[in-house]
Amino acid sequence: MKSIFGLLLGGALLASCSAPNPNGATDANAVNVQSLNQQFIGAWNAKNTVQLDSLLADDVQYAQGATRFNGKSEVSDKWVRATMGTIADLKLYATTSGSGPAMAYEAGTFSTEVLPEGPDQPRGEGEGNFILLWKKNAKNAWKLSYVQLEGLPVKVK
Repeated sequence: MKSIFGLLLGGALLASCSAPNPNGATDANAVNVQSLNQQFIGAWNAKNTVQLDSLLADDVQYAQGATRFNGKSEVSDKWVRATMGTIADLKLYATTSGSGPAMAYEAGTFSTEVLPEGPDQPRGEGEGNFILLWKKNAKNAWKLSYVQLEGLPVKVK
């Protein structure tokens, strides 16, 4: 019985160890995806469209429900600029993330304040799920490549 317990314990210890990356990546090659996302969120909350544009990949894709935008120009115009004035205080709450030498992702939930459309309308609270995928471009710079948002109905504050 002791030998079986020892084998199980040894197997559990081996299984908990990190396996080397099959692509040969080391921690030095990986990026801190939380830092990338904080750059994006900081620019969004500051309403800095120039910085947001600089973070988008040329072939970025955006998806929310049935809505799809492709390419930096379309995503920038139809998502970033079209919604910039409608929300404030965007926050991300990561539940999972990962990174490698050329790709990084983070997924979780988001919350935001939804600004009123008119002076007599109430503020709202928005929340939902997100996935942000970052890739290195040809110049070795990290760019936001894919955004997926699934929002819940806005609640009146």
